[in-house]
Formats: sequence, C-alpha cells, structure tokens
Amino acid sequence: MQPERIRELAAAQAADVVALRHHLHAHPELSFEEHETVAFVKQQLESLGLKPQPIAGTGLVALIEGRNPGRRAVALRADMDALPIQEQNEVPYRSQNPGVMHACGHDVHTSSLLGAARILVQLRNEFEGTVKLMFQPGEERLPGGASVMIREGVLENPAPQSVLGQHVFPQLPAGKIGIRAGRYMASTDELYLTVRGKGGHGAMPEQNLDPVLVAAHLIVAAQQIVSRRANPKMPSVLSFGKVIANGATNVIPNEVYIEGTFRTMNEQWRQEAHQHLRQLCEGLAASMGAECELEIRNGYPCLENDEATTARTKAAAETYLGADNVVELDQWMAAEDFAYFSQAAPSCFYRLGTRAADGRFASSVHTPTFDIDHAALETGPGLMAWLALQELAAE
Repeated sequence: MQPERIRELAAAQAADVVALRHHLHAHPELSFEEHETVAFVKQQLESLGLKPQPIAGTGLVALIEGRNPGRRAVALRADMDALPIQEQNEVPYRSQNPGVMHACGHDVHTSSLLGAARILVQLRNEFEGTVKLMFQPGEERLPGGASVMIREGVLENPAPQSVLGQHVFPQLPAGKIGIRAGRYMASTDELYLTVRGKGGHGAMPEQNLDPVLVAAHLIVAAQQIVSRRANPKMPSVLSFGKVIANGATNVIPNEVYIEGTFRTMNEQWRQEAHQHLRQLCEGLAASMGAECELEIRNGYPCLENDEATTARTKAAAETYLGADNVVELDQWMAAEDFAYFSQAAPSCFYRLGTRAADGRFASSVHTPTFDIDHAALETGPGLMAWLALQELAAE
C-alpha cells in the first residue's frame, strides 16, 4: 500500500476529525471520570461497525480485523482525560466545564485515534492482521490508566507485537514529529516528608527543637543523593516544591511538611535512590534530635522506546512525512504512563507537532492557553494509520 492512499483518506476526513476534537475539547473530564467522553468514543466506534469493550472503568478497547487477523497485531493508544485548569482561550470550542481543560492534548490524541480507526476500517480488506485500539482513562493521575488496562488484560487476546502512542508537542510545527529510541522519559515518584520537633516561642530557641531548621538541612542535604550518589551519566532530578511550616514570626511550629518529586531513567537506580532518601531523612533528623517520616508514592516507570520498533516507526514516518519532518528528540524528564506499555511490550512513543508555522499555538502543555494548529489533525490520524499498517506488514 502506498502512503499517498493514506494521505488522501486523511485529507478527506480532516474536517470531521477537527469536529471530533472540538467536541472533546468543549467537554473535558478529569482522570477516571471520563463518563461522557467514553460514551462519545463508544458511539463513534460503533458507527464504524466496531464492537468496543469497556476496560479500566472509563476506558475502551476495540479491534479492527483485517484478512488473516491472527497473523500479527499492533496496538494504538490514546488517552482521554483532562486537567484541573481553567481555560483562557477565547474560541468557540473552549471548555464548557469550569476548572477543567484539555490542556495536555488528550482530545487531540483521542480524535486522532478515531480518525485512524476510520481510515483502517476502510482498508480492512487490504491488510493482514489486527489493529487494537486502546482508549485509555486517567493518564494524569496515579496509578495511571495504562497500568489498570494492562492489569485487566488489554495486552492479551490478541497480544500485540508492538504498541504505538503519540503525544502533542507544541515545540514542533504541525506536519512534523519527534522521536527517540531508547530512554526517553523519566520515572516519577512523589515524596511526602513530615519533620517533627518541638515548637514554642521564637525568642526562646533553647526550649524548642526547631523542625524548620531540620527541614532546611534536609532539603539541602538531599541534593547530594543526585550530585554524589547518582552516576553522572544517568539523568536524575530531585525537587521540592512545597514546604509548609505553619508558625509565625515568633512561633516555631511543631512540624514541617514537605512535598517533592524524584525522577530518573533507570529502574535499579530509582530503587536505590529511594533507600538513600529514607536513610538520609531518618538519620539526619535523628542526629539533630528530631524525627522525619518519609512517604514515597511510586509513580510511573521510565519510558523506554524499543530500539527495533522505534527504528521501524522512524523509517515509516520518514516515508509518510518526508525525512526533513522527522526530528530526533532529546531526553525529557517529564513522565507519561505510556511507560507501563513500554515496560510490557515492544513500544514506540513519539511526539506530534502542533505549533503553527507562523509561531501561533506555541503555549506549552499544562497551561490555560494551550491549543493547536488544526493541520496536526490531518497529520496525526493519517500517520498513525500508516504506522499501524507498516507494523502489521513487518516480519
């Protein structure tokens, strides 16, 4: 099959995909609350003659079977949840749900996968194998909808030989994609520390055990885990973004509460760093006469793109878009629960350019002004359909 055929089908339905995205953007729902969203997606899939099945509460999975469906399978993933952000864009399709917005482009991902499904349904008599469509809830909130879907068997019956996912990327203009083989995105763990001392009058420190001072030492000392314990060739980030010492100018509190994040790109070092953190927090606090309680909430694992799958994806994308429109990405210390798929099956997670050529739509994801150049909604569905077909044809 020639890429021109896919491009024509993508162009013919581009306006419809834009309309799908506008509907989804106007009706965003938070993680694991995507009830209207999943009902809308289900309706769209059923209109194509597919039989979507519920999974992970507010997720869906559907199969597009070509000739000889058991020959090979590829899974395509789109996430559906929105963020707790008040939209500031003045557009006809702006969010109608106060305080909730598709600020991370999941409406783009969902509409793109629906568009790819439309293309693949039209071609089901021209390819061999099975395409599994995975519409995922809860990417933005632990434990991550991907982990729930996997636990409930989304990668079985049939088991895909590869899993592909795409994500908006306003740093690139529409018509381009970014890709990277190997380690791409970091693990992400949430840190919650409580430092307990003995509060009292700020003018009489000798009668108190100041947890603010202990917390200050902890925040500084913890950085040596990254600077002196981590391999300097292994990306690691330790950041504390919330410190609450609820005293006053002359009141030393009894305790200090701290929140932070630890991120890296190696699962073994991740676990070692957790142990170093526990030892440091407990030991340093004890040496100063205080106590420190550390809770580590394990987040998403490292996202590692399979070398062979990514090489095929890159080559196929260059054929479809042109080599100049496929950009090599750097590592990124943000996290994505697609990482669970990458840990369970050969996978490739790539980025879809969404900025306009004239510089518009450059707002970052997770901001109240995020939006896209709708030309991306022709590239996204067509490319995803093309990549699926190339994966099915792979040996």
